[in-house]
Amino acid sequence: MRNQPESAAREMLGCDRADLDTLIDAGLPFETRDAVRHFDVNDLYNLGMYSGKGTTQPELAFRMLFRFAGRPVDALLGPKSWDFRVDLECPECDGAAPWRFEAPEPSRFGGHLAEVTAPQPGPGSARYTAKVTTTGALGPLRSPVLRTLTHDYLDAGYRWQMLPVPMQADHDLVHRLGATSCIAASLFLAEQFRAAGHRAVARRGWFCGVLGGALDLPHACVEVEDEDGAVKTVDIAKAQLAGRLPGNTEAFQQLCLGSVYNKVIPSTASADVGLAHHGCGSLEPVQVHADIRALR
Repeated sequence: MRNQPESAAREMLGCDRADLDTLIDAGLPFETRDAVRHFDVNDLYNLGMYSGKGTTQPELAFRMLFRFAGRPVDALLGPKSWDFRVDLECPECDGAAPWRFEAPEPSRFGGHLAEVTAPQPGPGSARYTAKVTTTGALGPLRSPVLRTLTHDYLDAGYRWQMLPVPMQADHDLVHRLGATSCIAASLFLAEQFRAAGHRAVARRGWFCGVLGGALDLPHACVEVEDEDGAVKTVDIAKAQLAGRLPGNTEAFQQLCLGSVYNKVIPSTASADVGLAHHGCGSLEPVQVHADIRALR
C-alpha cells in the first residue's frame, strides 16, 4: 500500500529529493496524490535495509532489534514472562458476532499461560490479554536429512525482505523473486520436511522484546518431529538475519536451527492463516495489533 508521503520516505532513507528522483528513475514505484508522491513502506524498508549506507532507519533498527544475537545464548534459555495484549479490529464490521483468536500456546515448549481474558462476542473490536511465560531449550536437529534441507535453504541465496503478509503465503512467488520471509521460508521447509518423511507444520507466533513491545512483527517457524521423536523448531528467517549482523552470531544462528528460545511466543495458528476472525460477515481481514512487554 503506497501510503508513505515523500517526507517520510526521505526520512526513512536519509536521502534528499534528488536521491529519491534517482531511485524512481531506477524503478521505485510511487503514486501521486494531492501533488505529493507516496510510496509503499515495504519498498522503502527493503531499500534502506540493503542500501549499505549504515545510517538508514531500517539498518539502524535492524541492528538495535537483533543486538542480543551477538551475546551468549544462556539468557535466551531460561523462563521469561511477558505481559501479552492483542487488540483486534474488524474493518467494515457488520455487527456483533463471536471472535476466534489463535491464542498463545507456550505449553508446547514448556511455558504456560495465566490471567487469560479472551475476546467476548461483540461488534468492531475486542482484546485478548494474558500473562505468558516462555522458556528456551537446546535441541539441535539430529536428522541428517533435516540438517541438509535446512542448510540447503540457507545456502540458496534468497534475500530476506519485508513483504505483505498475504504475499508471503505464496512461497513459490516469493522465491521466484529471489526473496524470502519467515512465513514463506517456513511453509516451504515444512513441505520439504514432510516430503522427507517427517511430521512438520509451519506455525505463526510472536517475536517479543522489541521496542518495548510496541512493534508488531509477523513471525513464523517450523515445528518438526526429529528422528529422536522430539519436536524441534526451525526459525530459519532469524538465522538468516543474524548472519547479516557484524560480529559473531554463530551461537544464535545455531540456536535457531532446532532449539527453542524465550523471545518467541508460539500460537495455535498455521503460518498461512490469519490470527483472528470475526463472525460478522465482513470481507475484510481482522487487524491484529500486539503489545508484548517483558515482566520484571
